[in-house]
Amino acid sequence: MSTDEEKSSGSGRLLTGVAWAILLTGLWLWGRGAADGAGGASAPTTGDVAAVGRPLGVPLPPAREPLAPVGPSRVEIPSIGVSAPVVARGLDAAGAVEPPPFATPDTVGWFGTGTRPGAAGAALLVGHVDTSTEPAVFYGLSAARPGETVRVTRTDGTVAVFTIEDVRVVGRDRFDARKVYGVHRPGRAELRLITCGGTYDGKTGSYTANVVVSAYLTDARGV
Repeated sequence: MSTDEEKSSGSGRLLTGVAWAILLTGLWLWGRGAADGAGGASAPTTGDVAAVGRPLGVPLPPAREPLAPVGPSRVEIPSIGVSAPVVARGLDAAGAVEPPPFATPDTVGWFGTGTRPGAAGAALLVGHVDTSTEPAVFYGLSAARPGETVRVTRTDGTVAVFTIEDVRVVGRDRFDARKVYGVHRPGRAELRLITCGGTYDGKTGSYTANVVVSAYLTDARGV
């Protein structure tokens, strides 16, 4: 991921290279030890993570067995109006994951050297929250709620259907990649959808937190 800081213009706010560097260098460090589903870290309950959408009593369906590992091509989150292409992103010269280009703000990036959506482990999808002039693909991600559906179309035409179980805002000052991105329950196929959140700090040119939506595989189509 590039660490070059993007600047805001006018009254618009911009997801900066600084914010991406903090977020996705964490992904890189996590991926080196946990992309294969090892570690099994449970979700934290205190400290740097705040749950923002887990009303009591929301019924969640049972997990489905994982699918064969196939890469993603498109992601849909009907409840917040997301329908976007997915592209694999690799590492830059500094060893961090490259974000989707700002020139394509409606594109979602997949951590291509990690878990494939639908396979066992935690697959990672990242997207910008805004540009200098307009909302981007994951602008509404913090409004997602447990029980809602995420559909990932894969390159073989199959569709992995995930159910959201958790929505969290994670402060950048206490970011723990293993806790945020580690597998919640070993053996499941899980999904993380990630963008920047909190408040935009004009002095530092970055956001104060990240929004992390966790989901798990509950259905599959075309298999």
